[in-house]
Amino acid sequence: MAFSDSKPHYALLDGLRGVASLLVVWYHVFEGFQFAGNKPVIDYVNHGYLAVDFFFILSGFVIGYAYDDRWGKSLTLGGFFRRRLVRLHPMVVMGAVVGAVSFLLTGMERWDGTHSTLLLTTLALLCSWLMIPALPGMPREVRGNGEMFPLNGPCWSLFFEYVGNVLYALFIRRLPTRALAWLSALLCCGLAWFAVTNQSGYGSIGVGWTIDAVNVLGGTLRMLCPFTLGVLLSRVFNPLQGVRGAFWICAIALFVLFHVPFIEGGSPFCLNGVFESVCIILIFPALVWLAASGRTTDRNSTRICRFLGDISFPLYIVHYPLMYVFYMWLFKSEKYTFTDAWPMALATMVCSIALAWLCLKFYDEPVRKWLGKFAG
Repeated sequence: MAFSDSKPHYALLDGLRGVASLLVVWYHVFEGFQFAGNKPVIDYVNHGYLAVDFFFILSGFVIGYAYDDRWGKSLTLGGFFRRRLVRLHPMVVMGAVVGAVSFLLTGMERWDGTHSTLLLTTLALLCSWLMIPALPGMPREVRGNGEMFPLNGPCWSLFFEYVGNVLYALFIRRLPTRALAWLSALLCCGLAWFAVTNQSGYGSIGVGWTIDAVNVLGGTLRMLCPFTLGVLLSRVFNPLQGVRGAFWICAIALFVLFHVPFIEGGSPFCLNGVFESVCIILIFPALVWLAASGRTTDRNSTRICRFLGDISFPLYIVHYPLMYVFYMWLFKSEKYTFTDAWPMALATMVCSIALAWLCLKFYDEPVRKWLGKFAG
C-alpha cells in the first residue's frame, strides 16, 4: 500500500474490475477482425466498450468511499491530487513507452501505409506522458487514426478519469447528497439523450477516443454520468444482507451484457442506445451495489479477486500496443475471422496478461511505493 491510512478495498469490486479488463482485451481482439474484414459491427463482443463506463462507476464509488469523509481532516486538495497521480500515472507512463516500442517495432507504419518519423514518435511519447491529447491530423498524431493518444489509444479514458478526479475534488465532493442526486439524474438524462437519439451517428455510445464535438461531448457524458452515480452510491450505500455468490453473479452478468449482439433499429429511437443507457444507468449501479454487499468466503476466491484487481489497471493500459501489432498482422496476413487467427489472438491475450503482471510487480508497485513516501 502506498499510504498507511488507506481504507480496506472492496475485494469483489477489485475482482470485477479485473473481469472487465479481461473482457476489454477480448473485445479488442474482435475489434481487430472488424477492422481487417471491414465489417459494420464487431462479432460476438459487440458491447465490450461498455466496460469503460463500468470502470467509471467503480471509480466514482471507490473514490467517494475512500475520500469523502477525509476532506478537512487528513486530506488536502494537494494531497488528493498527489495520491491520484501516484496511483494512476506510473502506468500511464509505462503504457506510452510500450506503445512507442510497439510502434517502432512495426516500422512506425501508419494506418494508411505511410510511415511516421522518430522525431514525431518521440514527441508523441512526451505528450502521452504529460497527458496532452493530439488533435486528428496533426503531425504527432502518428498512427493517423485520429486517436487522442496515438501510441496507446485507450488512454483517452484516463484523460477523462483525470478530468473526473479534478471535478470531484473541486466541485462534486462539496455537494450535499440531495444535490448530488439531482446532478446524477440530470447527467443520466443527458447520457440517455445522447445514446437514444444516436448523436454519434453510428448507433453506439462508443465515443470519446478522439477530439471532435461529438466525441468530446459523448466522452464527457460517459465519464461524468457513471462517475457521479458511483460517488452517490458510495454515500447512500447500505449493504444487502445474506448475499452469496455475488462475484460470480456479477462477473457472469458483465460477460452476458458485453456479448449482447448489436441491436438494430434507429427510428424513432436508437434501440442500441436504449440498451446502453439501461446498462449504464440501471444495471451497472445494481451490480456495484450487489458486489459491494458480498464478501469473499474462502482463500481461493480471495486470491482470484486480488489477482484480478491487481492486474486490472496494468492490463487495461498495456494491452492495446500489443493489439496494434496484432491488427497489423491481421491486415498483412488477410485473416478476417477468429477461426482463421485464433492461435495469434489467444497468444496476444496471454502476452497482454503476462506483460501486465510483469509491469505490476517490477515497475508499478515499486514505483508507487517509492512515490508514496513523498505524496503525504
